[in-house]
Amino acid sequence: MSYFREAINFMEEYIPGEQPEKEGYIKLNTNENPYPPSPLVEKKIKEALGLGKISLYPHPLGGELRERAQEVYGLPLDWIVVGNGSDELLNLLFRLFLDKGDRVAYPFPTYTLYRTLAFLQEAEREEIPFPPDFSLPESFLTSPAKLKVVCNPNSPTGTFLPLSQIEKLLSLSSCPVIVDEAYVDFAPCSALPLLQKFPNLIIVRTFSKSFSLAGLRVGLLFAHPDIVRGVLKIKDSYNVGILSQAGGAAALEDMEHMRKNVEKIKSTREWFSAEMEKLGFLVYPSQANFIMARKERRDLKFLYEELKKRKILVRYFPQWPDSLRITIGKEEEMKTLLDTIQEIIGRVNV
Repeated sequence: MSYFREAINFMEEYIPGEQPEKEGYIKLNTNENPYPPSPLVEKKIKEALGLGKISLYPHPLGGELRERAQEVYGLPLDWIVVGNGSDELLNLLFRLFLDKGDRVAYPFPTYTLYRTLAFLQEAEREEIPFPPDFSLPESFLTSPAKLKVVCNPNSPTGTFLPLSQIEKLLSLSSCPVIVDEAYVDFAPCSALPLLQKFPNLIIVRTFSKSFSLAGLRVGLLFAHPDIVRGVLKIKDSYNVGILSQAGGAAALEDMEHMRKNVEKIKSTREWFSAEMEKLGFLVYPSQANFIMARKERRDLKFLYEELKKRKILVRYFPQWPDSLRITIGKEEEMKTLLDTIQEIIGRVNV
């Protein structure tokens, strides 16, 4: 017997990357930042604890965090929503725009949470395959969907769409368009300059990647005030805790720290990508803090499992069995990974 809605019984659940309970792992499976956040984050969190206010509800709209975002990103307050990570913001947007039977379109492969959120709304999913160059498919540009989503840089491939393609998508779409910029700080540019021109554009960001704050669950949404008002209607009253707000505001106060970490990761990414290519992998050109490495028509589950036995975690997706997604960690971690991969594939003659 099931008391669930029928849609829940048939939906595919989103499975996040493994979080090991034991110590000693090289963890390269969930695109976390290997470097600590700004020291100012810990300082501001301790100050917030010292004020004795955690028995009270947090500011419902994000308080100082929202104000800092206004300063850093140059948008008025009524263009900004603070979320419990970008996943909450994506959830809110799917709820805001999609009724049962409405169509949501996105290029594929991409972040599989979109599929889960569509199932929850009982929406029709239009998953349109990327062409080999990972440009936007023509049928996606012209789709009559009720909502369109594009992850840029894309996960799991790390590939990046230039602003000209995003602008073309917005020009040809009469529906809201979500640009998920979870990894954009590792990329050349953002779609933020297009917000004033296109009222159907919605940008979603997270502090989990470039700001090293995955454990605090902080996200930002940027959109026209009409869309922001809709999101605020349906969000939880107090969706982001006092300590997360304090930490997020502090991170925005020290952008230089974030940028230095990002540059280290980008440098390691380029070096590691070249080394993986020397081992015979196809590596997609990444503008994120991870790479996707492929051995065409070769199921890489064995490599994922052999690495895990050696306490190295990478991401294996059953729907893309010939590929592994690998987070860029510290250089010494990536050297250990390379040596281990070389030993494994040399032994099994891949």
